[in-house]
Amino acid sequence: MTHRALKAAAFLLLLSALAVAQDVASFEKRITVKKLPNGLTILICQRPEAPVFSFFTLVDAGSTQDPMGKTGLAHMFEHMAFKGTDKIGTTNYVAENAALAKVEAAYAAYIRERDKQVGRDERKLKQLEKAWKDAIAEADKYVKPNEFGKLIEQNGGEDMNAFTNYDETAYHYSLPENRLELWAYLESERFLHPVMREFYKERNVVIEERRLRTDSNPIGRLLEQFDAAAFEAHPYHRPTVGWMSDLNSFSATDAQKFFDTYYVPSNMVVAVAGDVKPAKALPLLEKYFGRLPTHLQPDETATDEPPQNSERRVVLKERAQPLYLEGYHRPDYKAKDDAVYDAITDLMSEGRTSRLYRSLVRDKKIASFSAGFSGLPGIKYPHLFAFYAFPLPGHTTQEVADAIHAEIDRLKKEDITDDELKMIKTRAKANLIRGLADNHGLATQLATYQTRYGDWRELFRTVDRIDKVTKADIRRVSNEIFVDTNRTVGVIETSPGGGKQSATEPPAGQGGAQ
Repeated sequence: MTHRALKAAAFLLLLSALAVAQDVASFEKRITVKKLPNGLTILICQRPEAPVFSFFTLVDAGSTQDPMGKTGLAHMFEHMAFKGTDKIGTTNYVAENAALAKVEAAYAAYIRERDKQVGRDERKLKQLEKAWKDAIAEADKYVKPNEFGKLIEQNGGEDMNAFTNYDETAYHYSLPENRLELWAYLESERFLHPVMREFYKERNVVIEERRLRTDSNPIGRLLEQFDAAAFEAHPYHRPTVGWMSDLNSFSATDAQKFFDTYYVPSNMVVAVAGDVKPAKALPLLEKYFGRLPTHLQPDETATDEPPQNSERRVVLKERAQPLYLEGYHRPDYKAKDDAVYDAITDLMSEGRTSRLYRSLVRDKKIASFSAGFSGLPGIKYPHLFAFYAFPLPGHTTQEVADAIHAEIDRLKKEDITDDELKMIKTRAKANLIRGLADNHGLATQLATYQTRYGDWRELFRTVDRIDKVTKADIRRVSNEIFVDTNRTVGVIETSPGGGKQSATEPPAGQGGAQ
């Protein structure tokens, strides 16, 4: 047996040993699930490896739920969730609350005049704008900046962050285990008594974020236009960060309405993983999170995207590295063939042995990187399976497109090898284990699967489903989905007269972060 074969055999033996300790039965002994009377679901996983814990709060609402004319609102509220409460971040909340009400009244008057189609009075508009900004200055007198974050850091908190994408909004950080009650208070309090303080200042931050990530970034611009071309009806065609005109228009009152609609206990899952004993932790979490008032589950009905019947194409000419991107419509994550798409992703993109890497990067040497993946721009609703490649200097987007299509044709015409199928299934088990390696990853996975399937155990069943994927499944799905009339293409072509040069990032980078 060769040295490489010995290493592979040792890896498989190690993987088998680890898998025994990472199965559903072993986790069932350590995981407690409780749905509170108000509808919020709590998961606690005891993991006494170190005196710390991580949490992951998942709100099942993202930019898909943004109201028409107010895109970016889900992401905007994510920012506001760090601004404190009626007790944290203020020197005098009663006075501040009254001042914030005046800000909203002044802003509403300003917007009414600004957005008049006929008869706008420019002199009056300037007066109204000044009154609004004066009201902001008055409200800011009561603000204690960043107090919420400072409290967490002073108590040993690490990796405090959040993100918003098309499907969801999430919050997370880690703390020492003796700060569990403080965390439960802080995390529940910011969803019990949020305050829209410094809203318009923070809105300017989001506007700059859009300019940086989209308007000044060729890949950001391509993705925005690509999504708009691929999704004509479904809200996936709207950017998570929001359109600029909406960012310059929506109000703190709008953000409060979004919160009141979607940040309800029945739409939230909180997972905690680490050195926490359920018998002690559960009563604390029930005490604090049980304070959130009961509301009906929000209506998240979205317009279905009609079948695509012709290729769509977006071409940007930029002073930037060229990029080729294409996407094919596929069903949502609950589809019976979801595991088949996962298998195709692994086959085409996982590491230096993947088909796209070997063909485009190693053998043909026409691309610096190439991959294929599901989940563009989200997974909750029918979405895209995408392929992309960055051509090397001297090579064109058409060359990499042809090479990608050659690999897709192989999927459609030839069965994959036994070794390839075996490695797909082996890596699925390895990726599961890696995803559970730390408290943060574990809490994230538990909250996500509990939200998406109503049962965290589906995290393990996904591996079982991949284990049942056959060669015939891969050929069948490839022939069903990867057809020209179901394809949207996005291209960046290098042009001296194009936009500003920008660093490149993989197309999978979506959504916002605090």
